[in-house]
Amino acid sequence: MSHDYTALAACLIDIEEELCRLNQWQAQAPSAEDLASTQPFCVDTLRFSQWVQFVFIPLLSTLIGRRALLPVKSQITPMAEEYCKVEALEGATLIALFKQLDSLLTAVSYTHLTL
Repeated sequence: MSHDYTALAACLIDIEEELCRLNQWQAQAPSAEDLASTQPFCVDTLRFSQWVQFVFIPLLSTLIGRRALLPVKSQITPMAEEYCKVEALEGATLIALFKQLDSLLTAVSYTHLTL
C-alpha cells in the first residue's frame, strides 16, 4: 500500500510541473474568501488550475502524508479536459496525468475498502 501512496505523490508532482510548464501555476494564493467557496471545485471563485494548486494538491498531499483514507472515487479528468478546452491549452499531458491520478485514487481506495 505504501507504493500506492508514493505513486500518488509522484503524480501530484508531475501535475504541478505540467501546470508550471503550461504557465498555469501562480505565485500568489487567492484570497481566503475565494478559497472558502462551498461549490464543487470552487467553480464560483477559482479557475480549475487555482483549485488544483491551492485546494486539491495540498489536501491530497496531507492525506498521503498521513497515509489517511482517500476519496473513494475520483473523476477529476473531465474537469481537466473542460479546462484545457476553454483555456485553449495544449493539455494532452495534463489530461493524461489526471487520468493516471483518477486511476491511482480509485485503486488505493479500493485497496482500503477490501482490507
